[in-house]
Amino acid sequence: MKLLRYGAKGQEKPGLLDPQGRIRDLSGHIADIGAAALLPETLARLKAIDAAALPLVPGTPRLGPCVTGTGKFICIGLNYSDHAAETGATVPPEPIIFMKATSAITGPNDPIEIPRGSEKTDWEVELGVVIGKPAKYVSESDAMSHVAGYCLINDVSERAFQAERQGQWTKGKSADTFGPIGPWLVTPDEIADPQALSMWLEVNGHRYQNGSTATMVYGVRYLVSYLSQFMSLQPGDIISTGTPPGVGLGQNPQVYLKRGDVVTLGIEGLGTQRQDVVQG
Repeated sequence: MKLLRYGAKGQEKPGLLDPQGRIRDLSGHIADIGAAALLPETLARLKAIDAAALPLVPGTPRLGPCVTGTGKFICIGLNYSDHAAETGATVPPEPIIFMKATSAITGPNDPIEIPRGSEKTDWEVELGVVIGKPAKYVSESDAMSHVAGYCLINDVSERAFQAERQGQWTKGKSADTFGPIGPWLVTPDEIADPQALSMWLEVNGHRYQNGSTATMVYGVRYLVSYLSQFMSLQPGDIISTGTPPGVGLGQNPQVYLKRGDVVTLGIEGLGTQRQDVVQG
């Protein structure tokens, strides 16, 4: 099942993508794709609905973030061995955790705004994990039962703010528009193995990232369990699990986004995104 939110910013309605790739309206069954909709019992009820019986949404409306009401946007740093190598970093003995402000969340095709004073705005295609039921001190064997689904994320980053200013990485990760998510929330039954998904990202048609979740150091199951030892995970929380090599920081010479650029990205089974880069 591919759940989505469509409509003008702040006025999105819940929907799903039918087998023919058309948007169907779910507003007669749920208020939105938020915490209540992500609970296992609600997802089971939605899955039982005949998509063909739902109202067809005409045209090609804007797609909003595929989930709403996210309380925590948790990111994992240096979680791909080949990405760590390109940045000159060593793979950490435990996952690096940082937070991305939830105000950074935007729709999958909304513009990326370069923040004022930025000279090093970068890209990162990432697998997103959305929590579906509360998780606290869960084991690895039970971790996947807490996952509502997966989504595509561009973890947009300002490298100077992130690494050349004092403090933690959060301020280089949290500008408005730095968290495009979607187009869909894909339920786990459609993803046979989250650790075997191809992923890519292009800027102006040039492919910079071409990787696979197979090179993740810490997999989805481990991360859900690990994070739940330090904080409770709630329905709607998002875990952005890290990026493969090919970021602008890793190029020689380095390459960063500028006004007028077009970023496209995708993950196998999770759809694609397209963002125009504008000056904020």
